[in-house]
Amino acid sequence: MSNYTGEKENLTDDLFIKRLHQIFDPISVPIIMVNKETEVVMINESFADYLGYPRSQILGKKVETVDPNTRFPYVIKNKQPEFAHKHKFINGHTALVHRIPVLDDDGEVVYGFGMVIFDDLRQLQQVLEKNKLLEGKLMIYQEELKSMRGAKYSWNSIIGNSVIMQDVKSIAAKAAKTDSNVLIVGESGTGKELFAHAIHNDSKRFDGPFIKINCAAIPKDLLESELFGYEEGAFTGAKKQGKVGKFELANGGTIFLDEIGDMPLDMQVKILRVLQEKEVERIGGNKTTPIDCRIIAATNRDLAERIKENEFREDLYYRLNVVNIEVPPLRLRKEDVEILTLKLMEKLSHSLGKYVSNITVDALDCLKTYNWPGNIRELENVVERAINMTDSETIEIQHLPTFIIAHNPNEQVEPTTLTSLRHAVDEVEKATILKCLKAVNYNKLKAAKILGISRTSLYEKIEKFKIDAE
Repeated sequence: MSNYTGEKENLTDDLFIKRLHQIFDPISVPIIMVNKETEVVMINESFADYLGYPRSQILGKKVETVDPNTRFPYVIKNKQPEFAHKHKFINGHTALVHRIPVLDDDGEVVYGFGMVIFDDLRQLQQVLEKNKLLEGKLMIYQEELKSMRGAKYSWNSIIGNSVIMQDVKSIAAKAAKTDSNVLIVGESGTGKELFAHAIHNDSKRFDGPFIKINCAAIPKDLLESELFGYEEGAFTGAKKQGKVGKFELANGGTIFLDEIGDMPLDMQVKILRVLQEKEVERIGGNKTTPIDCRIIAATNRDLAERIKENEFREDLYYRLNVVNIEVPPLRLRKEDVEILTLKLMEKLSHSLGKYVSNITVDALDCLKTYNWPGNIRELENVVERAINMTDSETIEIQHLPTFIIAHNPNEQVEPTTLTSLRHAVDEVEKATILKCLKAVNYNKLKAAKILGISRTSLYEKIEKFKIDAE
């Protein structure tokens, strides 16, 4: 039997009821107790006031005479509790109530316990609407935080239908599904940062922070504090509350170390320690903080050469270079120039507020012929200039810079001479590559280094000239 009945056996009925009222009267929540005949044996002041009767007029009466809509008879008969049940009282109030049958050891009902958990559904509606508003604001703040500390780009942001670009995207997509460190290499302006964003957004860490830092843009004496943070009073000029470093901010997510090939050697040692120990120590601190973040690094430098020149640590290189992604330059995927130009026209027209949607065939041919040493970044600048130059919705050849027009094949005086010249250049290039391959016993990696080109470029040329490189 319950404690209530156990105590009642040692008390008179009046003393028992008095004890219950002493317990429940200080509670502002309306509470009631009935016996198995549904007679009210206890009701606290809060509930009596809510019903609008003196307590003396309620005690001892059947609860259905006080509140004809009560469901206590049903609850006691079925021995099943009701939680958060919507109930309309005789005084017109609508509330949410609990009704709970109290059973003895034989499973028989001895009491019914009830309480009002929300005495005004209009107030509840206001609370829910306020909570919904707060949730909406929270979502907005979360989105703003993500825009500040999150990755902005996805695979759709990386434009290119060429075979070489699809292969690179395929490798990067596979890397995204792992938690291994990634090294992205490629010339300036090829879109290395886009790959870093896309890898993070397609990884299991997508909802974590994406923290980026340009290792070449921050002065050497500030780089350590940016990466690892510092404690209060660590040095002159330090913030009073100290500062959280980028690695700590990236905990649970990804840190993108751009231009890592320009990182000073002493900092490379500390990055290596973070990779090995998975913990950081703030400047001026005496304790380490464990971190869980993935590292994506990028560089336009030849790290193999930097290692030979003792400008980059070999052990760090192998720690970072778990998955290597080589982003090809635009000159090796000129079939992508057209789609890139159209996408850039759409993007820049929106940002410049000037609608330009067409480009002539001659103008497009000029763009395809040019070698783009500045890669996609240079193409974007050229397209932006052309949009500013045109007075219509079409980019024409005269809207392009002079150095681009100079590469227009239609401007060549003698097409046959041009063909002969190109053929001669191709023959020399083919012979040089073949000679180099033979010299290194067809080791393509060594051949690419000797020729001063990337492996991707070498494979392209082998295929172009139909060289038997086996």
